[in-house]
Amino acid sequence: VRLVESGGGSVEAGGSLRLSCAGSGYTYTRYCMGWFRQAPGKEREGVATLDSSGSTTYADSVKGRFTISKDSDKIILYLQMNNLQPEDSAMYYCAAGGTACLSGHTYMNWGQGTQVTVSS
Repeated sequence: VRLVESGGGSVEAGGSLRLSCAGSGYTYTRYCMGWFRQAPGKEREGVATLDSSGSTTYADSVKGRFTISKDSDKIILYLQMNNLQPEDSAMYYCAAGGTACLSGHTYMNWGQGTQVTVSS
């Protein structure tokens, strides 16, 4: 399984970015996929997840601003991020094969990460 993220970058507060995660060799149909982030000096946190039934979960800090979605045909996971704030600055990781959606330690595969930097 290979996961490759793209779409990170630098934006001003209030701006938007869309992250993409292209998967290959992924055949997990009964598990979670999700986006996690980690800022320097902070623990990794779950941002948004999508389970096999299509149900989504979001961290309270991003509800109403971030949207997770998936193109099943192309096995691409997206994270639309609107109204970005400086506290959203972090390395964002795509993950697949999770058994407990917001628990990062349950995921089997991770991408290399894409940096998001939001300036005030």
